Amino acid sequence: MNGEERKKLIIQRLQQSKEPISASSFAKEFAVTRQIIVADIALLRAMGHAIIADNKGYMLHTIEEENIKRIAVKHDKNQVLDEFYAVVDHGGKFLDVIVEHSIYGRISVDLNIASRYDADEFVKKINTTKANPLSFLTEGVHIHTIEVADENAFARIKDALTKLNILIETT
Repeated sequence: MNGEERKKLIIQRLQQSKEPISASSFAKEFAVTRQIIVADIALLRAMGHAIIADNKGYMLHTIEEENIKRIAVKHDKNQVLDEFYAVVDHGGKFLDVIVEHSIYGRISVDLNIASRYDADEFVKKINTTKANPLSFLTEGVHIHTIEVADENAFARIKDALTKLNILIETT
């Protein structure tokens, strides 16, 4: 199997799956190394495929543009879980986190957090690795791209974040 055939099959599998698929799983299926799969995914993204990644694997990202919102927030490490709960409890899903770094410019990382379980797992990983959230680089200021079910859900999210005194701006 050549690279083009493998990339077509990767897209087909991602379209059929409701769960993330790991690079290791693809590598085993196609009898190649994990690094080859990572390179294939990078090429597929460059070709315009909306492939997102999280710690569980890769997924195709298919959503309606009007359901995508951005929120700018500021908080410390102790409020990460409060922020996550405020969004997921009111019908939102975190797609990414973005910071504007003074040297590196825009840094964006996929999150794919859609539930309290996902949020708890993320914070557990921060705590067990003793890592700092990306927002640590910008004194707590960061942006999230979130997916919402509708405008009512977005209004609830904004209200919840305002009550936590962490919301800066929305778009």
